[in-house]
Amino acid sequence: MTLEELQKIVDEWVKKYGVRYFDEMTNTALLAEEVGEVARIMARTYGEQSAKENEKLDLADELADLLWVLTCIANQTGVDLTEAVRQNIQKKTNRDENRHKNNPKLK
Repeated sequence: MTLEELQKIVDEWVKKYGVRYFDEMTNTALLAEEVGEVARIMARTYGEQSAKENEKLDLADELADLLWVLTCIANQTGVDLTEAVRQNIQKKTNRDENRHKNNPKLK
């Protein structure tokens, strides 16, 4: 699935099942909530924190939730994620072309 397809699928789903998008501030709060859920799983899976008894740790599902809300925000604010990611990769390439190669901490 492309980012363009994802944006279209999310938009169609919201209009069919969700009635409408939550407002931008609500979706921003939901985005923060989803980031926290990913962080919780990372802390318990890869960090030093232990999971609670019977706690569900489904990183893939939480990352998908995060992508969903991010896509909603892009849709409702008119951001073309394909073009945004393309431009972001170019920005990082221009900025970091040699930065990481020359970082002694990464060798």
